Amino acid sequence: MKRYWMALPPLVLLAAGTLGARAVTPQATLLPAEIERLIRPTADFSHAEPSEALQAGATTSIEEPDRLAFSHFSTNLPDDKRMDFRLGNALFRKLWVASPSSTRASDGLGPFYNARSCEECHKDDGRGMPPDGKDRGTLFLRLARGADTDAEKAAVAEGTLRNFPDPVYGTQLQDRAIPGLLAEAQVKITYSPLPFTFPDGTVVTLRKPTYAVADLRYGPLDPRTTLSPRVAPQMIGLGLIEAIPEAQIRALADPDDRDGDGISGRLQVVRNMAGDTRVGLFGWKAENATIRDQTAHAFAGDLGISTPLIDSPHGDCTDAQTDCLALPTGEQTKLGKSEAPDPILELVTHYSRHLAVPARRKSGFADVLAGKKLFYDAGCISCHRPKFVTADDAPREFRAQLIWPYSDFLLHDMGEGLADGQPVGGATGREWRTPPLWGIGLTSTVTNKAFYLHDGRARSLEEAILWHGGEAEAARDKYASLTRADRENLIKFLESL
Repeated sequence: MKRYWMALPPLVLLAAGTLGARAVTPQATLLPAEIERLIRPTADFSHAEPSEALQAGATTSIEEPDRLAFSHFSTNLPDDKRMDFRLGNALFRKLWVASPSSTRASDGLGPFYNARSCEECHKDDGRGMPPDGKDRGTLFLRLARGADTDAEKAAVAEGTLRNFPDPVYGTQLQDRAIPGLLAEAQVKITYSPLPFTFPDGTVVTLRKPTYAVADLRYGPLDPRTTLSPRVAPQMIGLGLIEAIPEAQIRALADPDDRDGDGISGRLQVVRNMAGDTRVGLFGWKAENATIRDQTAHAFAGDLGISTPLIDSPHGDCTDAQTDCLALPTGEQTKLGKSEAPDPILELVTHYSRHLAVPARRKSGFADVLAGKKLFYDAGCISCHRPKFVTADDAPREFRAQLIWPYSDFLLHDMGEGLADGQPVGGATGREWRTPPLWGIGLTSTVTNKAFYLHDGRARSLEEAILWHGGEAEAARDKYASLTRADRENLIKFLESL
């Protein structure tokens, strides 16, 4: 550990050693000068920036990237926290079973569910995948409608509710069920070809998805219910994201586009499980402010497992699903009234918090540096902001780190092509949180396949870029106007992250 810290480039040591007396308040709009300097995007692309290869600071994994590239713990994780990481890893991968069972510690699944383990959606801690004809995939549909009445609109504005579930099927369509119960329905996806012609005449065929449900077992969906397809994002770097001071994210918000650049990133302000109002950081629409909250929602929605934060022993069952509500639960009363009481929830949260971001590859190569300049010049960093410095009062391993997530964690209108029509808290049906890009170049290494965007429709990084619309349309068009060689260099830069 000591040798690793001594090997860090000077800029990381500067970030770790000089910010302790200058904490940033959550409501600040101006940043201390040295933080502003550290996170200012570079204008020099002649060489890699100091510490750029260690894109997650001292937590960066320096293991050889392979199928388990996203499964290593933070390099600076203290020895006394590593056993909890391993226990959390085991719980992340364990298969839950229906209640009652002979193993009380593992029962409580469902009754409706989308997966039997966290690992099933986040294979080797990577991205989920849509069905591909051979594999059922892990895509699921969120079900919700927006606020209609003044009282509903007030509840959303206050952060007590995000939106309103389907009265029969709840917040999520579950395509699996425990024995003796019929699954709610099945997701149907059809793809239509959508050609995109570059100015140089090159044609790329995108695939446009259409989503529907079949075999509805408990009656029709409410006509107001919208379908939002989701695949699970990769798990790396979550603890560092949680450690970013709100001031740095707030400083990037420009909801009225006062600077006239066409980018109007908005904060998603949420009420966390503790009742505090915070900036949302996690989820495709930034609907959760903490890793613990995000984990509890995944237990409830994907596995049908209750936790100390979400007391739902019957998962997403609604009052209309009486057969579901009549089934036994797996509540462990000795540890607390839930199916995944602490320490289970805390251990899985600890594991999720400490999954390390892999080191950059080829960050100093000429073609990667050329691609980096093109990425910056195209305006991509207006949303995919390169750098942050984590808080000096964060947990020790995340404290005062210079990190490179390439995200602003704000909501952006991405255009009609990516719209799902489903509001989530303050996010409209056209808005998505900017996903961090670190690790994106290892997607196919980890999953053996490459699918991108919130529903996995993009089969390559280029397809993902070409789907960008709305606020990102100008950047997409600048990419499209590049020569083929320049487009390839920009993709090589993304592959190096």
